[in-house]
Amino acid sequence: MSLLARLAPHLPYVRRYARALTGDQTTGDHYVRVALEALAAGERTLEANLTPRVALYHVFHAIWCSSGAQLENPQDDYSSADDTTRRLMRIAPRSRQAFLLTALEGFTPSEAAQILDADFGEVEQLIAEAQQEIDAELATDVLIIEDEPVIAADIEALVKELGHTVVDIAATRTEAVDAVARKTPGLVLADIQLADGSSGIDAVKDILARYNVPVIFITAFPERLLTGERPEPTFLITKPFQPETVKAAIGQALFFHPRKASKQAA
Repeated sequence: MSLLARLAPHLPYVRRYARALTGDQTTGDHYVRVALEALAAGERTLEANLTPRVALYHVFHAIWCSSGAQLENPQDDYSSADDTTRRLMRIAPRSRQAFLLTALEGFTPSEAAQILDADFGEVEQLIAEAQQEIDAELATDVLIIEDEPVIAADIEALVKELGHTVVDIAATRTEAVDAVARKTPGLVLADIQLADGSSGIDAVKDILARYNVPVIFITAFPERLLTGERPEPTFLITKPFQPETVKAAIGQALFFHPRKASKQAA
């Protein structure tokens, strides 16, 4: 299989990563192009012990670092950039890399360590530092839709630990809709099967019909959402959940959700 054929499926994603890393598509594409040219000329090779995608990102980083690892100048103006880009540019560069590789590109911390030529512990620390910056900047009001009191209390504790405020805990679809009418949350954490037999999916549909908020489903029935039909939820956590998984999902949901005007009629 030719080099291009091996790498072609991964090129849109490395371009996405390069754009997010540098804050500019033109700059990002330049680094990707230089990396591909180096591979084509034999100046760089794909590590045989890595998967093609990991190896491609590894070469990209080697090229980027050899060029001086320039991301942006302190005086660069991102006032015209979207919210996500501006938030990314405020995260320390090394932490930004680890965060994007795992949160945006879906690499495991071990794979990110291979890409960055770092050890596993360093990558975990970088991700934690990025998460702390995100949590501090994006503190918001959270609605929890969960009918099991013990689970609701556990989720509430996690949310508060991250610096967010729980504005309400709803056990039914009606309670959820009423809660949002009283105060619009910045994030919704929703179960699927609720106390009175109503559906958390329907509750979320009601909410999203009027408000533009990120949603994370936390459920013991993921198959009800992973149907193959679109759209499927971006953030889906299966019960029983790991606290760190919920924390990471909250940070990512808030970070990457585009800020738009509310759908609610004036």
